[in-house]
Amino acid sequence: MARNWKLWLGVVVSAVCLAIALNGLDLQNFWAIVSQANYWWLIPAIAVYFVAVWARTWRWQSLLRHLRPIAVNQLFPVVVIGYMGNNVYPARAGEVLRSYVLKRRAGVPISASLATVVLERIFDGLVMLLFVFVTLPFAPLPPVYTSIISVFSVLFLAALILFLALAARPARIGRLYARIVDRLVPEALRPQTHGLFNRFVEGLQSLRSPRELIVIFGSTVVIWLMETGKYWFVMHAFPFEVSFLVLMLMTAVVNLFTTLPSTPGYIGTFHVPGIAVLMAFGVDQAIATGYTVVLHVALWLPITALGGLYMLSEHLGWRDFSKATEEQSVEALR
Repeated sequence: MARNWKLWLGVVVSAVCLAIALNGLDLQNFWAIVSQANYWWLIPAIAVYFVAVWARTWRWQSLLRHLRPIAVNQLFPVVVIGYMGNNVYPARAGEVLRSYVLKRRAGVPISASLATVVLERIFDGLVMLLFVFVTLPFAPLPPVYTSIISVFSVLFLAALILFLALAARPARIGRLYARIVDRLVPEALRPQTHGLFNRFVEGLQSLRSPRELIVIFGSTVVIWLMETGKYWFVMHAFPFEVSFLVLMLMTAVVNLFTTLPSTPGYIGTFHVPGIAVLMAFGVDQAIATGYTVVLHVALWLPITALGGLYMLSEHLGWRDFSKATEEQSVEALR
């Protein structure tokens, strides 16, 4: 029931966002724009995107080093399967699937590798906020988006502070956690709950090294600059031009909004902020919508197709999405 509740919430959010995106859109002009686009520009765009995915794999390898050394070429298919899972299954189930596949391949506990995945998302969010604050003096947002960004800033900074505290003072935080568990959790489940906390903290060990913090943050900046490069290449397929700073702002706002509940593939939550940012800088609605839709397909389709091929090579099926969630639950009870 909880999963169904999340699914229907995502459907409602996506439907509202799509209604906003399509409001006032001249469909005839939109189809003309999409049909006349120069799709050859998608080739370098997709190439740059997969270089960014490789960089994401290298970053994950750095985060996993304290748990187990794994070669980048062995991790790359796991990362792609995870992104495919996010694109086709609700509630970002691809993150759990990624950790499930990694456990099958390398024996890394799901709770520990999930901690590194959550850490990735926190650094992604912080870099997105950095992009917003760097570009705002040159590309200001409408007031409503500025307010939403402020909320995201508080959430991501609070999460980072909590994780830094967990990594720096695991014993002290652990004692606090133990008191809460002993008060609220039935006695029979307490040992397993304590073990889950310990494995999760183990996945945060990268935060204890200032050098590794700098490497993680620096690589995250490079990753998102490359992803903005994809936005830049796709822009050349359409009859408009904005500065790279505006595309950095669009990249940041779009990806912050995709943390909201939505249908698989971030339908609606990807499109509304992207179209709004471009229109704020003078791009016609039909052009902004056509560009955003094509960009979304170019981000979604290649990695989903490649992830499907990797799933076949790993002898994984659709039932493994459920198995991944079940395995996570079973591990928490050990």
